[in-house]
Amino acid sequence: MEKVLLGKSDLHISPIVFGAWAIGGIAWGVSDDDDALSALKQSIDLGITSIDTAPMYGLGHSEKIVGKLVKEVGRDNVEILTKFGLNWKTKKGEYLLDRAGPDGVSKQVYSYAGKDGIIQELEDSLRLLNTDYVDLYQIHRPDATTPIGETMEAVEELIQQGKIRAFGVSNHSVDLMKRAEAIAPIASSQSPYSMIYRKIEKDIVPHCVENNIGILAYSPLQRGLLTGKITGDYKFAEDDHRPSTKWFKEPNRSRTNKFLQKIKPIADDRDVTLGQLVINWTLRRPGITAVLVGARNQDQAAQNAKSLDFTLSEEEIQKINVELEKVVIED
Repeated sequence: MEKVLLGKSDLHISPIVFGAWAIGGIAWGVSDDDDALSALKQSIDLGITSIDTAPMYGLGHSEKIVGKLVKEVGRDNVEILTKFGLNWKTKKGEYLLDRAGPDGVSKQVYSYAGKDGIIQELEDSLRLLNTDYVDLYQIHRPDATTPIGETMEAVEELIQQGKIRAFGVSNHSVDLMKRAEAIAPIASSQSPYSMIYRKIEKDIVPHCVENNIGILAYSPLQRGLLTGKITGDYKFAEDDHRPSTKWFKEPNRSRTNKFLQKIKPIADDRDVTLGQLVINWTLRRPGITAVLVGARNQDQAAQNAKSLDFTLSEEEIQKINVELEKVVIED
């Protein structure tokens, strides 16, 4: 799998990035650590060498599993993308929510991107990840309580110290990106983007294209809905967050599945799954550098890697787009 350059940085990543939220062990139902580690190793073997994680994913549990991978495969064989700004070890910033880790213990999480918080979070992440640097350090979400200058000052210091290679934002508006860019370069913007949620095409994509900022699209499969497997009788785990989101409620779920059946003949002709078709289509969209896709076991990892084994024709893309324009998602 040929790597791609991320924005203005010197960092090359795999176009499919392993999204490590689900392996954190919360919010997605039960996750088996051994299966997760096997999925990570399978991904590396198949060319998906970039992993996106965060302290918030399982309150450190996702980073811990990625750290086990690093110990087994070697640091030079993986690009680590992690985040900061959601902190349960401080009472500073803005209270956001209570979140329990895999041990069931609930913590108060604050949105905080102050200098002291960033330094503390990075040191914790480096320890869990079994490394002395991260390739891309991203602010998980905006922090309205901290001046952007303070955040960027900390980022610049960490770059100079060699503890991070590049800086990116996540869930940021164009206005917030501009304010950060005025102080230091931004390598990437991580945003939600899928066939049925294309909000960033209005402003974030044009801004990133114009300013050579890479776009990391998360939830390209709309948290599994675009695989076609989430039918009306699908049984979610008790702690799975997805049923409470609008995408999985009716009539949105049925409308999405109806659309998927319309484009399934294209997948069948290619002998690929709907998920692989969707990932391939997403990577062909203007401005998209890479997509984040999760996997819980070796088979899912292998299926993800096959998403780049074919090239959609312009005619196929047009057929998909025509059907896509008919999909109406209600809030």
